Amino acid sequence: MTTSGGWVSGLAVDLKVSILFCTRLPLPHSAPIDSSDVARASWAFPFAGALVGGVGALAYEAALKGGLPPMLAAALALTATLVVTGCLHEDGLADAADGFGGGRRRERKLEIMRDSRLGTYGACALAMSFILRWTAVAAIASPMLVAWALIAAHVSARAALPAFMRFVPPARPDGLSAQTGQPTPLCVAVAVLLGTLTLGIALGGAAAATGVILAASASLFMAWLSMRQIGGQTGDVLGALEQIIEVVILLTAVATWRT
Repeated sequence: MTTSGGWVSGLAVDLKVSILFCTRLPLPHSAPIDSSDVARASWAFPFAGALVGGVGALAYEAALKGGLPPMLAAALALTATLVVTGCLHEDGLADAADGFGGGRRRERKLEIMRDSRLGTYGACALAMSFILRWTAVAAIASPMLVAWALIAAHVSARAALPAFMRFVPPARPDGLSAQTGQPTPLCVAVAVLLGTLTLGIALGGAAAATGVILAASASLFMAWLSMRQIGGQTGDVLGALEQIIEVVILLTAVATWRT
């Protein structure tokens, strides 16, 4: 029988694993992380997102207090999130865009996605991601609202990943996604609940519902596209999905608060 202390300890380990997997923060961890650890800890991805969004919000407020205008403060906030994550999801977006756009056959697309070099499709995808997120944060302007928007965007973007990992099969048997395995239905449900609650608190009921619908639509579109292009999902596809949902939620926040 699992004691309450063991249960709490397990939650703490999952939180640590999720942060270590989603960020580059040097948390102490005695044992190496294996694939089953990541699948089990996937419910806690939203907490890692909250941490990343919080760092961006602090950077934004510090820049404003230092006398910088919102445009520069937004750029520094985005830079802070990139440093914390090690550009993990941006790398996935670029690789997925290069593979989907540059290859004709499935095998060639997967080969391109494994290539670390940046191509035209990847460069354009990264540029659009940066521009949309940067200008969205600058348009919100208010430090408090920027904090809510960044946290909501990063939480909800990562909350969608466990469901995608469970319901979209891996595109190749030897990739990171295949090695990680499928999150349990409970992990999926908890992650989605955390993302939805965060959107509700940050944006309010109607805007949160819009954000959920748009995030779900983005997930369904990426599921269809990745199945059509490469027959499943990879770690790069997950990174691309995270970036798309980040953008969608930030734009939803702008539309909500500007009107």
